[in-house]
Amino acid sequence: MQLVKLHLYDTRSRQKQAFVPLEEGKVGMYHCGPTVYQRPHIGNYRAFLFADLLRRVFEVLGYEVKQIMNLTDVGHLLADAEEGEDKLEAQARKDNLDPWQIVDSVSKQFFADLNELGVQPAHAYPRATEYIDEMVEMIEVLIDKGHAYKVGSNVYFDVHSFAKYGDLSGNNIADLEAGARLEINVEKRHPADFALWKTDEKHLMKWDTVFGEHGFPGWHIECSAMSRKFLGDHFDIHTGGEDNVFPHHECEIAQSECAHNGNFVNHWMHTKFLQVDGGKMSKSLGNVYSLDDLGARGFCALDFRFLMMRGHYRSSLNFTFEALQGAAEGRKNLCGFINRLQSAAGEATADNTPCAALQAAKQDFIAALCDDLNTSSAIAAVFTLRSEFMKGEFSPAQSAAALEFMRNTVQQVFGDFTDEQCADDSISDADVDDLIEQRTQARADKDWSKADEVRDQLSAAGIVVEDTADGIKWHRA
Repeated sequence: MQLVKLHLYDTRSRQKQAFVPLEEGKVGMYHCGPTVYQRPHIGNYRAFLFADLLRRVFEVLGYEVKQIMNLTDVGHLLADAEEGEDKLEAQARKDNLDPWQIVDSVSKQFFADLNELGVQPAHAYPRATEYIDEMVEMIEVLIDKGHAYKVGSNVYFDVHSFAKYGDLSGNNIADLEAGARLEINVEKRHPADFALWKTDEKHLMKWDTVFGEHGFPGWHIECSAMSRKFLGDHFDIHTGGEDNVFPHHECEIAQSECAHNGNFVNHWMHTKFLQVDGGKMSKSLGNVYSLDDLGARGFCALDFRFLMMRGHYRSSLNFTFEALQGAAEGRKNLCGFINRLQSAAGEATADNTPCAALQAAKQDFIAALCDDLNTSSAIAAVFTLRSEFMKGEFSPAQSAAALEFMRNTVQQVFGDFTDEQCADDSISDADVDDLIEQRTQARADKDWSKADEVRDQLSAAGIVVEDTADGIKWHRA
């Protein structure tokens, strides 16, 4: 279905580039998933929804996609620093639980949230603790090639051994070292070197390996090993939030390219942080929201999804409940549009009847997505089509064609925003038909009070009734 060439912004080159897959018609992509120590908040989900959007766009354009998203369940230290307690272990001590229990419960909640958000499951969700052997193997290769060194049972990557270190983030090694803390790790050759493997007898999650006893992996080596396991040494796209650019993704590149003497990833893509009420989320401000918090305010997960789709992934987006209300109304308008199209189409099927408005919408929709996933322009194209339809000039066949576009293309990209979890199922189709018959009979009997009562009942249930030349038609708002 690809009408124009897909261009995507690449973080490393700092410009849009035409997407050229490594293998014709196929895309391999890896997404940094959650560190499963606490339930992800809505800010985390901006990056995960972007990953889902990217996959959906590729599939609409006809690509075969292999999508991998990891779960970090060990080795992610507090504040993303080289020192400090593991996030999983810190949470386990706080809750007086085994870290494996934390991993299990948070992972289940994460997948439940993804389901509510209408996110398509990735083809694999590897957990770091399941690929320790692959990490150890890669570290050994780096040591043998002179890119890593052991100090006792700890192993560090030598950033000076990789000339391109800093290309992704724009950081300079000299500046990094000059800005290092006064109390640096004396084991390191250089302050900017990062840990591949650490040893701590007190660590709850630990493994005995060729490096010694009581060890655990550094955060960065995990994704290098897991992406290689599922996608090979060289693949198409790697994504994450903007906070992943440095140090995490910078270190991934260094490890992987040094271990395998070749390119690692062709396109790096990153989402901006989600702001809340104009600033960062903070527990002290009480604005670290989960999907349940949105539900408590009367919104559903698909309202939040639609809000995220309205903003470009590389642009700042400010979450407020007023903005969420606007997104909810926009989503409902599109639900109503689909219902109106269905009603107008009746039993007609889509044919080749010319429809300039629909053709323009299709072209504008795909062109916007191919311009670095310009979702706001793509959504605008859909609302323009809706406005044209509301003029009442579409034939049943044209309405059927527009309905086909909405279902097979628009909802394939943005997700099924008419999902039952957001619908009012308090009245069945059969009940609607029965009420309409009652209203018709009341009007025939000139029982206007009864007719008005039924009309109000239908309206309260979100049912729109239209008297047309072809008889009475109805749809859900």
